[in-house]
Amino acid sequence: MPAKHFSQPVAIFVGLGFPREINTVFEAYQFLEEWTGSRSPSYATTLALCQAALSGDQDAEPARVAFEAFVRSRGILAPEAMELAGARAAQEWVAA
Repeated sequence: MPAKHFSQPVAIFVGLGFPREINTVFEAYQFLEEWTGSRSPSYATTLALCQAALSGDQDAEPARVAFEAFVRSRGILAPEAMELAGARAAQEWVAA
């Protein structure tokens, strides 16, 4: 099975905020299979796009776009999660 590399990695936070780069459709698929959060319609769509890319029915890019949107909606897209954490810390500091 070809690696199906993404055009650019998707950086996410896992566990206790540890960064991880998802570089391939297979890595995204593995992450989704291990997902313990809500299995919403966007989850199902993203998983289906990854499966289609892995089977050769689709390119890797639609899977990457869907995966990035999914992790963004869960607040674990690394750059956005850092910005959100910084904004929250600033609000707490101002309120103190």
